[in-house]
Amino acid sequence: MSESTIPLYTERYTAPSWLPGGNIQTLYPYFNKPAQLFMYRRERWELNDGDFIDVDWMDESADSPLVIFFHGLEGDSSSHYILSMINSLRTYHWRSAVIHFRGCSGVPNRLARAYHAGDSAEIDWMLRRVINQMPAACATQPVYVMGVSLGGNALLKWLGEKGEQAKELVAGVAAVSVPLDLAAAGTALDNGFNQVYTRHFLTTLKTKAFEKLEQFPGLFDAQALKRCASIYDFDNLVTAPLHGFLDTDDYWRQSSSKQWLGHIKVPTLLINARNDPFMPASALPVQQAVSPAVTLEFPEQGGHVGFMQGPFPGKLNWLPQKILSFFHYQCQQSERERS
Repeated sequence: MSESTIPLYTERYTAPSWLPGGNIQTLYPYFNKPAQLFMYRRERWELNDGDFIDVDWMDESADSPLVIFFHGLEGDSSSHYILSMINSLRTYHWRSAVIHFRGCSGVPNRLARAYHAGDSAEIDWMLRRVINQMPAACATQPVYVMGVSLGGNALLKWLGEKGEQAKELVAGVAAVSVPLDLAAAGTALDNGFNQVYTRHFLTTLKTKAFEKLEQFPGLFDAQALKRCASIYDFDNLVTAPLHGFLDTDDYWRQSSSKQWLGHIKVPTLLINARNDPFMPASALPVQQAVSPAVTLEFPEQGGHVGFMQGPFPGKLNWLPQKILSFFHYQCQQSERERS
């Protein structure tokens, strides 16, 4: 199927009646992943600091657009939102690359540092590496980027910091279920049912942190790590000091992408459900507070990277259709500008 057949998709998201509420809309897709209808090709990038980054490629025709993915907290190339998106990309023969943050590819990274929500410098290096290594046959094709949750926050921060310069690298961006205000998101995760998500994240984060202690004895207090019961506590003990921040408050303040939305110049689609358990609707921006390049899509339902649609058992097709349609529209605009 050719790229020209990609339809303009304007339908707003409506949750199926059998999937009520933000928590169920978040959890159901997580536990009911779509089938992976393709095979990845893994590439390892050795870094100048002695660490490495793993990239999973889905190769298609060289004369097709490329979509780069940045996953969420403790996500990877098998996350449901990535599988559903790449399954759709294959239909149109678009290429994709899932860039894993350090320590998220299934293999522990080598350094004490890992990744964090505001690491726009890492985003910049990763994007330049992908684009600079593209063969000449691909160089004329547009590059789009999708960032989800934590990865979306770092991506939006990069877009705002770079302004017009970002347009030299990417033609369009989609950011989904982003914790735009990290303090608001952190507070939300520390209350009520949301503590279920916190315990889930802390299980893997603390396991990796204890592995770091074996690599680097004395890196932080092991007993304090055992006592960590919130993302705030973990970031205070591990994430903030390992990545150059004074404490959690400093990390969240500096890293939140909401403050950068007014500086974005690349066409960007920002999708956040108003019932996302991780991000209070009250903290979402209004259109007047963001750049004209940013399109806000805030459906009432959808949960955190959920957006399941259709009769039971449902399909994860709304998000891929929405994003692919947005990217294709940007592609058409670029062609008009060149002609």
